[in-house]
Amino acid sequence: MMLTSYQKMPSASCDALLDDIEDIVSQEDSKPQDRHFARKHVVPKVRRRNTQKYLQEESSPPSDSTIPGIQKIWVRTWGCSHNNSDGEYMAGQLAAYGYKITENASDADLWLLNSCTVKNPAEDHFRNSIKKAQEENKKIVLAGCVPQAQPRQDYLKGLSIIGVQQIDRVVEVVEETIKGHSVRLLGQKKDNGKRLGGARLDLPKIRKNPLIEIISINTGCLNACTYCKTKHARGNLASYLTDELVDRAKQSFQEGVCEIWLTSEDTGAYGRDIGTSLPTLLWKLVEVIPEGAMLRLGMTNPPYILEHLEEMAKILNHPRVYAFLHIPVQSASDTVLMEMKREYCVADFKRVVDFLKEKVPGITIATDIICGFPGETDQDFQETVKLVEEYKFPSLFINQFYPRPGTPAAKMEQVPAQVKKQRTKDLSRVFHSYNPYDHKVGERQQVLVTEESFDCKFYVAHNRFYEQVLVPKNPTFLGKMVEVDIYESGKHFMKGQPVSDAKVHTPSISKPLAKGEVSGLTEEFRNRLGHHLNSISHSPAATPRDSASSRMAWRLQRLHQDCALTLSVGMALFALLFAFLVKVYNENITN
Repeated sequence: MMLTSYQKMPSASCDALLDDIEDIVSQEDSKPQDRHFARKHVVPKVRRRNTQKYLQEESSPPSDSTIPGIQKIWVRTWGCSHNNSDGEYMAGQLAAYGYKITENASDADLWLLNSCTVKNPAEDHFRNSIKKAQEENKKIVLAGCVPQAQPRQDYLKGLSIIGVQQIDRVVEVVEETIKGHSVRLLGQKKDNGKRLGGARLDLPKIRKNPLIEIISINTGCLNACTYCKTKHARGNLASYLTDELVDRAKQSFQEGVCEIWLTSEDTGAYGRDIGTSLPTLLWKLVEVIPEGAMLRLGMTNPPYILEHLEEMAKILNHPRVYAFLHIPVQSASDTVLMEMKREYCVADFKRVVDFLKEKVPGITIATDIICGFPGETDQDFQETVKLVEEYKFPSLFINQFYPRPGTPAAKMEQVPAQVKKQRTKDLSRVFHSYNPYDHKVGERQQVLVTEESFDCKFYVAHNRFYEQVLVPKNPTFLGKMVEVDIYESGKHFMKGQPVSDAKVHTPSISKPLAKGEVSGLTEEFRNRLGHHLNSISHSPAATPRDSASSRMAWRLQRLHQDCALTLSVGMALFALLFAFLVKVYNENITN
């Protein structure tokens, strides 16, 4: 059932949430016919006023005027690529409706905080941001996995929340919040009782990187890991239809994207709920990837890729698919994996990795490890150390265990904090003891350039194996395939010098959108904005890049509506007053 509540914001929140806005009307409230009868006994009272002062007040809106659609909004996202995609969709819809998305938090009227519930530190940052927003008197809308999983936490009381499957209604939530209401939409998307993957994929979006499109292929998973809080928020597996995903990929390439990331809580489980599979989807997608563009697969757990190893190896050898796969192992101890309820053993993980390394030469395997899970002994930990030493994973995410509230693992006997910290340090030391790219110095590689480095000194590119290669900041390289000679390597990167006589290959895609530009302004979405956008969308020159015009038209319509409403009310009152005066005048003449 859709969980929705409306309540006035400034002070205490209402503990009993309303099922719908219609529930605000109680049996004790007067009925329409009662109110109509009462009007006969209402006698308007004429009041003198200072006309000059009144005209001055009406000439400008009050200082506390809250007309939705003209405010500045700061969007902050924590967590995985799935969460980042949700943040991009919410920003795009708000911008399409006239709001200005700003990167300056202090300049914003409202903060949209999109949270991650995987680890305690991420939630701590989220909680601190809420506190800071309240201190600065900002309007607040909360999103992501934290409020979805535990909406009744004390520090969330009285604040608006938009659920992970309700991001297509972000404009409604923001508008009500700006008006001073608290709104909560936490329901699931369903079609004939069947849970859907989430909001539509063709919604407007503002990509953080105009060259990279993140596509969530499904939400939720089939596991019940004892440490995972995300399951509480994202729920069970729900996949998008293959055709919807292919259409989204096509649209992205038409908007200048040259790299697509497929993401979800477990990409390997895709399609099991709708009678298809991940390889089936991937073969459909590679058909529409233009030459020079690339596809990157997201995280998959070992159980769901085991049955597709042959097909996955063929796909990962495709020239327009990165030979890269993220397969979390979490621990190399079967005892620990059983306590985690991971539904595989270490031998299963090794079988997947060994098979792919044999069939896809040079493939990059990334993995995750949790240090200090409840019950992990020194022997268990040493087994994990040996696994890292054996495979020398070039990309390894090491996480100290944090007990998440409401999970079974939080109730288990915990490993002492100092032991967890020490194991995390020890494994990090092992990881930093080897350099995975030293043997690649001197190679000639073709790389796809997609972004700027954090220090702004280089452009970041990736080779066939999704290994990071830093290249000179030549503007002509961005979004292009470039041939480089590797002359230096580090722990997490290589540096490449463009070959002097090499050609820069431009993918056969459209020109990329500008940074901050809204994508996906389809005809259908424009029609939902109102008749003021029809003229723009039907114009021969109209493109998705008319977002600035759209915003202005939306603002003008909102102002026009407010003025029209004020004028209508004023005229109605004037007519009522005039009728009353005529009646009094006629009665006086009669008497």
